[in-house]
Amino acid sequence: MELDGKVVVVTGSGRGLGRAYAEALAAAGASVVVNDVDRDAVDAAVGAITAAGGTATGVVAAVGGTETADELVGAAVREFGRLDVLITNAGILRDRVLWKMTDEDFDDVVRVHLRGTFTCARAAAARMREQGTGGRIILISSPAGQRGNFGQTNYAAAKAGIAAMARTWAMELARAGVTVNAVVPVAATEMTKTIPAFGPVIEESERTGEPLPDWLRKDEGLGTVEDVTGLITFLASDASKDVTGQAIGIGGDRLALWAHPKEKAVAFADGGWTAEAIAGQWSAGVGAEPETYGIPAPKAPEG
Repeated sequence: MELDGKVVVVTGSGRGLGRAYAEALAAAGASVVVNDVDRDAVDAAVGAITAAGGTATGVVAAVGGTETADELVGAAVREFGRLDVLITNAGILRDRVLWKMTDEDFDDVVRVHLRGTFTCARAAAARMREQGTGGRIILISSPAGQRGNFGQTNYAAAKAGIAAMARTWAMELARAGVTVNAVVPVAATEMTKTIPAFGPVIEESERTGEPLPDWLRKDEGLGTVEDVTGLITFLASDASKDVTGQAIGIGGDRLALWAHPKEKAVAFADGGWTAEAIAGQWSAGVGAEPETYGIPAPKAPEG
């Protein structure tokens, strides 16, 4: 799929998933603004893209505040004349259970993931509306934001907020021809290596060069970072012009559309509900089939 003439900003693209996105978009013909807090990582990513015949420039800055957001959009316009696509990938982890999570743990993660997504998208939306030719805003969410995850109060809350932002901004930017979607990726990264069921299998695959097994690629929907790039490239392209307001999962061999939150069961009581009335009907009524929560534990095949 060709992206010739497109200009893309990818936050947090010095390594991991973000770098894979940047390299894939450049390979498809886009000019890319690479961003990371690590100058060496930015230089390496830009160098790899240009060595492969692509076009890229780098911005070393921490995502979160308005100044960085303006700098990223400014770099795209200054170096390449416009901005067509924004991908908000930058993020950090500060995992702790609720009673051990500090204010700083919470604020740091929310600042980068949630506030950084907001400030960068706001700056990009203003530029895209000014250009008058539409655009693509691709927000990176997570399964933790869809289902919750143990030890990730800050991260899950931020990623859930990002999915909500996509739905809201899809409405607000529709008239400008700007689509907004949330991507829910699952890939073999340094983070997923810490999961006991995944770590040894990922490390063995990296050691031998053999593909990840089918139970990971299909049942768990986990593959390489490169497996996620097809969806990113599609959403950045003109082919996705009618796709907006969606949360789309990708990983390994699996592509999925996540459902939006909706009422599952409804009951009515004339005059309203008392606490006693709710208690009397809950188990056999609205609460008869409660929702599950948390990311299901991975299940490796036996033997």
